[in-house]
Amino acid sequence: MVVDENLSLETSPFPNAADDVESARLAADTPQTRSPSYRLAYTDTEFLLRDELRPVRLQLELLKPELEQIDQGIESTVVIFGSARIPERAEAEKRLQAAERLQIEQPQDRLLRQRTSAARRILENSRYYDEARKLGALITADGHATGGADMVVITGGGPGIMEAANRGAKDAGGKSIGLNIVLPFEQQPNPYITPELCFQFHYFAIRKMHFLKRAKALVACPGGFGTLDELFETLTLIQTRKIKRVPVLLLGGDYWRRIINFDALVEEGAIDEKDLELIQYVETAEEAWQLIKNYYEL
Repeated sequence: MVVDENLSLETSPFPNAADDVESARLAADTPQTRSPSYRLAYTDTEFLLRDELRPVRLQLELLKPELEQIDQGIESTVVIFGSARIPERAEAEKRLQAAERLQIEQPQDRLLRQRTSAARRILENSRYYDEARKLGALITADGHATGGADMVVITGGGPGIMEAANRGAKDAGGKSIGLNIVLPFEQQPNPYITPELCFQFHYFAIRKMHFLKRAKALVACPGGFGTLDELFETLTLIQTRKIKRVPVLLLGGDYWRRIINFDALVEEGAIDEKDLELIQYVETAEEAWQLIKNYYEL
């Protein structure tokens, strides 16, 4: 009897997918082997992009980040949301100066006046870049006590507040996650994400699942549609008990009270007064992290 020395109780008798890819590459060059129909299905990009393969693509987007996070030992996360349009203070000052120069040249231009006004507000809100950076560092520094697998910072992977949180994690010498998504306009991952934990999505729904799958808290800094989308998604899932309750912190009380009138929702009967208990307002990174630690008695 011939014994295969490469076979053990732990190995499968079947060739793995990578082996067959290599075998297929070495096939004779004929009209038959050059035909797209001959390609292995899982290496055929044109096949995988067919509309009928959408369920498979959804599954792949769910599995790839999940398996990578398992491989990296990620056990729990803290989600930090916020505007991609709020840079650090020095950059915000440059943008305001540029807007003011344009307005001086065209003082009657209403759109330029609006842009200058918005640039001033962004400069004021740039303090939240600093707070998000500090928060990322605080979370990550404490996470070192557990080997970096607990309470890992996770963001949308882009610029602005997201960049700040990833940057803070890197400042503290730890890892952080970025969940980027393909958009009609280019979205580059910020340079502070741990490369092995930088993901890209096509489906918003699957991306949202990954935001919350390991989340132990959510901190929403000032932001726009994307931040509001993620905030209300989380609140809805908690309210309807589709996920367990986690701390939901709104960093910057003045901003959030101006943008969302939660009390009016209660007055209109759209939500119950007890639903207001699902959110807490905080003003600093230190306050936010302390509330999260208190919640879990860390």
